[in-house]
Amino acid sequence: MSKIKTGLGRGLGALINPNFDKDTLTEKVTVNEAEITKDDGESIDILAKIPTNNIVPNPYQPRTNFEPGALDELKNSILENGLIQPITVRRVDKHFELISGERRLRASKELGLKDIPAYVIKVDTKEAMLALSLIENVQREDLNPIEIATTYRKLMVECDLSQEEIAKKVGKERSTITNSMRLLKLPNKIQQALINGIISAGHARAILSIENEGTQLAIFDRIVKEKLSVRNVEKLVKEGSTKPQSKKVQADKNSLDYISNASIEGKLREIFGTKVICKQKKDGAGTVSIDFYSEDELERLLELFDSIES
Repeated sequence: MSKIKTGLGRGLGALINPNFDKDTLTEKVTVNEAEITKDDGESIDILAKIPTNNIVPNPYQPRTNFEPGALDELKNSILENGLIQPITVRRVDKHFELISGERRLRASKELGLKDIPAYVIKVDTKEAMLALSLIENVQREDLNPIEIATTYRKLMVECDLSQEEIAKKVGKERSTITNSMRLLKLPNKIQQALINGIISAGHARAILSIENEGTQLAIFDRIVKEKLSVRNVEKLVKEGSTKPQSKKVQADKNSLDYISNASIEGKLREIFGTKVICKQKKDGAGTVSIDFYSEDELERLLELFDSIES
C-alpha cells in the first residue's frame, strides 16, 4: 500500500510521535479504492475508510469562514471525480476526531456518503492538533490572515508557547508570527474587511503603522473608497507620520480589579511574544515574570524595552 505523503513544519513530527513520517498532509493525491484498508479499530498511520457519522469536529479548527459557494463546488467535484484527497483524523475513545478536512467532511455528509477515506494518525497534544490544522490549511491557502493570526494566538495562550517556539513548530520565521499576530490589534471593522478580502494583508500592515484607531479607520475608508494600492497607502501613512496623533485614553486603574491574572498574562504574552506569569496580591501589588529561552530572545526583549522607553 502506497503511503499518503504528509507535509509538516520543521520539528512538528516530534509533537505527534517519534516515529512519525514527516511527509505531507496537503499534497493532492487521487484515492485508489484498492489501496484503502478496512479500519481495524486500533491501527494508526494507515489510510482507511471510516464512517462519516463516527467523526467529531476538530475543537481546535482554525478555520471559521466557510464559503457556501466553495462548498457547493466541492460537492460537485466529489460527485464528478470522487474525493481527491483523504481527510486526516485521530482516534479518541471509540470515535474519530477530525484534524484536517472539515470542508471535505461537510461536503461528503451533505451528499449522504456513509464512509470517507481518512488518514488515521496519532496525535496526543492539543498543540499538535492546533499546529497540524494550521499547517494543513495554510499550505492549502484555505485560511484568511485573521484566522492564521488567531491560531497563532491560541498556540501561545492555550499551549503556553512563545512566538519563537511557535515559529519552530510551524516552520516559519519568528518575525512572521509576530507580524501575523499584530493584525489582531486592528479595529474589528478592518479585521472583518481582511477576512472578506476587501483589503489585503499588505494594506493591513500599512495601517498598523498608525497608532490612533480613528486615523486607522479613516485610512481604511479611503482605501475602500479610492481603491488605493498597498504602495499608495504606505506613502499616505509615511506622509502623515509627522502629524501629531491624539493620545489613547488611559483605562481607569480601578478596572484592573476586574481583570484576571490570566487575562493580564494573555495581553502581556501578545506584547512580549513569550511566556509571562503575573502574580497579584489583594492590595494590588505583585510581580510580573517574563521568560526567555535563548540569548537572541533576551536581546529581542531588551530591544523591545528600549523602544518602549524611548
